[in-house]
Amino acid sequence: MKDVVIRVRGRVQGVGYRRWVVARAEEIGGVSGWVHNDYDGSVMLRLRGEDDKIDAMMLACQKGPLWGRVDSLEFVVGRVSSFLPPVEDGVFKRV
Repeated sequence: MKDVVIRVRGRVQGVGYRRWVVARAEEIGGVSGWVHNDYDGSVMLRLRGEDDKIDAMMLACQKGPLWGRVDSLEFVVGRVSSFLPPVEDGVFKRV
């Protein structure tokens, strides 16, 4: 079981990236977590699930939707803002 927080940089706000991520999570299945636009123009993701599901999700997020552009994925180590919700098992949502 993996639980990771990732920051995605590039043209990922204003292009439907969060909606696209939620659709990929539903398509892959078995992924819980959330996706959030951050103040600096990046997108934060928290992913929890079986190793192969999280790996598939991270691979998809590296490519992103056709109308966006992903420059980098970075693992976030340490505490995530207390304003962001905890992960609900079986739920992946935009926050």
